[in-house]
Amino acid sequence: MSDNTQVYQVFIKATPEEVWEAITRPDHSVHYFHGAATTNTAERHETHGPDGSDWGSGAVMEFDPPRRLVHEWRSAYDVELGAEPASRVSWELDEVSPGLTRLVLVHDRLDSSPRTAESVSGPGWMYVLSSLKSYLETGEALPRAE
Repeated sequence: MSDNTQVYQVFIKATPEEVWEAITRPDHSVHYFHGAATTNTAERHETHGPDGSDWGSGAVMEFDPPRRLVHEWRSAYDVELGAEPASRVSWELDEVSPGLTRLVLVHDRLDSSPRTAESVSGPGWMYVLSSLKSYLETGEALPRAE
């Protein structure tokens, strides 16, 4: 792993199937992912903002429900971020006990995308994962971060 690889881990009181649905279906992602409608199929990753604008899309490299999803990441909602090369996001789900899933998110291939690396670090992915956890465990996502 390079110095720009980011790794996040969260335990969620939900089955891998429930977590998988939440990370692949837009009717779930709009609640916890900054209002974005994110769709992941075996072929394509697409994210649209609350107004329907393109926030980024890319190829899906691995699609193994409900265990592993790997896709390209491009932040098209910002001109400078969108000009950087695509990076890669991996979602790994592991049921550690009945109804408890460990989700590991790895965001890598960021060496040529320093602005993207900065944008998703810190509260970026941690907010999304914390909001996902809250959404699945309580039915309510976190308030949107400003």
